[in-house]
Amino acid sequence: MRKYLIAGNWKMNSAPGGAFDPGSPYQAHADIDVVVFPTYLDLERCIKAKIISGPQFGHIEEHGAHTGDISLKMCKDLGSIYCLCGHSDRRGEHSETSEEVAAQVTAALEYGLHPIVCIGETLEQKQAGKTEEVLKEMMAPLPLESDITIAYEPVWAISRGDPDTPAATPDDAQNMHALIRSLLPKDRRSVTRILYGGSMKPDNAEALLSQPDIDGGLVGGASLKPEAFQEIVDAASKLTK
Repeated sequence: MRKYLIAGNWKMNSAPGGAFDPGSPYQAHADIDVVVFPTYLDLERCIKAKIISGPQFGHIEEHGAHTGDISLKMCKDLGSIYCLCGHSDRRGEHSETSEEVAAQVTAALEYGLHPIVCIGETLEQKQAGKTEEVLKEMMAPLPLESDITIAYEPVWAISRGDPDTPAATPDDAQNMHALIRSLLPKDRRSVTRILYGGSMKPDNAEALLSQPDIDGGLVGGASLKPEAFQEIVDAASKLTK
């Protein structure tokens, strides 16, 4: 059985109040994996507070003349365990290609970080019936034979602060996760975790996490609200019993 993983992506936001307090919902959990992706400014604080965490992006080279960047190796040396690769914000705002994302994933593995790599279609691609084509294109250059986690992140379902943004229905999300799993090497299908990353919230978390191919969530807006994030963690924990 694949262990549930609930990851909070704080994006370009400060750490929520009380995040570093003992017993906060971001701390390690007994029966599920909980991970946080803070800004670089809060990464060291997370690590010192024993919150399992990592960067939202990292440069593939160890060091060099890359003004403004921080390397994956530096994040590993700081104490990071995970890293986020290919989030739609990075693909969209920074024009990261699938090949560049794959290079980040490969570098993360070489440095001893566990990559969570995001894939997903835009609304225009979904409406044009190109979802499967897009997912295959994003997955093609990835080292799928390695120990990585995939986050299905339908771009059209990311709220960006809009509470009315609809998440995929549990059935639709399950169908997409099953498709992604079918694209994995046969010997990795039963062990690779696939997270749902499109507006998971307390009111839909249990229904989404109950699907056989959904192994957790990459949580955005709700991860900035400790009470909401706790409810999602509790939903995952409940399903392990």
